[in-house]
Amino acid sequence: MGVAGVSRQEVSSLSSGSLPPSEAATPEPPRFTAQGWPLLDPKPQPDQIWECELVVVGGSLGGVAAASHAMRAGIPTCLIELTPWLGGQITSQGVSAIDESLPMRQRGNFSSHWMQFKALLEGQPVELPAWTGIPAGTRVADINSCWVGGLCFPPQAGVKAVETWLEQAAQNAPNSRWATQTAFKGATFSTDGSRIESIYAVQRQPRDPNFVPPGRLWRELNSWYGWGETEVFTKRSVRLQAPPGRQLWVIDATDTGELVGWAGIPYRVGSESRELLGEPNGAPATNPECTQAFTFPFVMAIHDDGGRSKAELAQLQPGYSRAEHRREFDMEGFPTFSGQSFFNYRRIVSKGRTDPFYGTPVPGDMTMVNWNRGNDWGIMNPPLILTEERLLQSGQRHNWLGGLDVSAIKDGENHALLFAEWLMETQSRPGYPLSLLFGEESLMGTRSGLSLYPYIREGRRILGRAAYGQSEFMMREQDIRIGTRGGRDFRPTVVGVTHYAIDIHGCRYRNWEPSFSASSAPINEFSVHPIYIPLEALIPQRIDNLLIGGKGIAVSHIVNAATRVHYGEWTIGSAAGLTVAWLHSQDPSLTPAEIVPQGKMAELQNYLLSRGQRLQW
Repeated sequence: MGVAGVSRQEVSSLSSGSLPPSEAATPEPPRFTAQGWPLLDPKPQPDQIWECELVVVGGSLGGVAAASHAMRAGIPTCLIELTPWLGGQITSQGVSAIDESLPMRQRGNFSSHWMQFKALLEGQPVELPAWTGIPAGTRVADINSCWVGGLCFPPQAGVKAVETWLEQAAQNAPNSRWATQTAFKGATFSTDGSRIESIYAVQRQPRDPNFVPPGRLWRELNSWYGWGETEVFTKRSVRLQAPPGRQLWVIDATDTGELVGWAGIPYRVGSESRELLGEPNGAPATNPECTQAFTFPFVMAIHDDGGRSKAELAQLQPGYSRAEHRREFDMEGFPTFSGQSFFNYRRIVSKGRTDPFYGTPVPGDMTMVNWNRGNDWGIMNPPLILTEERLLQSGQRHNWLGGLDVSAIKDGENHALLFAEWLMETQSRPGYPLSLLFGEESLMGTRSGLSLYPYIREGRRILGRAAYGQSEFMMREQDIRIGTRGGRDFRPTVVGVTHYAIDIHGCRYRNWEPSFSASSAPINEFSVHPIYIPLEALIPQRIDNLLIGGKGIAVSHIVNAATRVHYGEWTIGSAAGLTVAWLHSQDPSLTPAEIVPQGKMAELQNYLLSRGQRLQW
């Protein structure tokens, strides 16, 4: 009994003015676990249960690498991907032009499995419009000639290569499965909150077997994530869990850090101040809205389409005026066609395989457009990645819808389409008419001709556990930039090595108020040390059976600019998948965070080397 013979329940009811228990409304169900993890609301009864010992959330390039290594080691693996295509950067995000560090290329400092995957890509057949005159059965190697790197190709070739790569790996783990058009929705946790016990997802299936996505993601995204069926899609809910008596491992390989963002696992997003991390070129102040610009790539051809694509784009009604969009467009001093040109830079179809540095493209050639002063969208009104504050306000912790702002997606799509229009109007030449490939001729898997999903340069990045002198580990600028003090040697716990320029595609507000971006940080690759990725960068706080398999590792905004490209992501995903494979053969109680304290790092590194992972420069 409480005060003066009144129960605590009665005191609470009377003092708050609420109704007696018999008349009170049903209490609202809890929204979080005792450990603070979000609860799904609604939490459906799953239509299907998939059993696997590793769940990879996100079919990015890193996710494909992680899943394939695990399957080759015999681990039953499930891989889920939001879009219709597996492969991330090289497929659904449209950046089907491999961008690699020149010093790495000169030294051949790549993992053997990356070279094998690229060889598989080169051998893929391509399907192109009849007017190109390129016969069926032509391989990527027969039309490859670009100068961004050594391999550029139509995105569908990437889709085929990824599927073949996974099929080969799954021969060692026949109970594995992978699924596209499957959105992450949330997870459940162990009683003590230290482990993920299951992953929930929703899978959509177009009612029309000939359905092609419109390619306006801002209209489509919520229907991709929603539990309920629509006029376009049937839906089924899926729970992914370990088989009885086995333990579950999870890898977040999404480019935006979806699982991390949904759960609220400690992370950072946007720019960090000099004061926060001590980086010489850190931002003047921290700004969680300032992630790198995102891009919707598209394909342009030297082809006269009779004005079809111009007429299609003339109907576009952007939110911002055409004039405001067009003020951003610039060829940045590069010629359009001949020599080391805009067109040859990411040319994905070269009929005559003319020299990309000195030659001139020919009618029928195609280029994938991913241009800084073109279809990059870095305007933060609003920012693409929902900040923690906006995420809490949105309710997505309980009903995940991607953690993105659809208004930003719409503006980015409009900007890309208007750049295509500007290119056709201002850069076409006699004998070199430019046209946008859209509709039935689109190579991006959409009717609009835009990529299925934006190229994400930066998303949420985890804060690691205590390591290398930090209470919350994070790789910093001084760890990779030549000529700075305070860099650390990560080779004792290295699980992958990569290299690239500090290439920041900036952010800004429309009215030019201070963006607090790290604008002084960009530098060419010859001023960057070999980048050793330590195991600690893959291990998040609080959850013991989760690793990061892509861009979301524990790196700063500045370091992300050097680890985000194709090979960096592949290396990180490979490290995550191989680490799970090695742990699978150890004492079941061993967690990633215990590998270093228990003196087992050398064993893990020997395993990585035996599986073709490169750990030295």
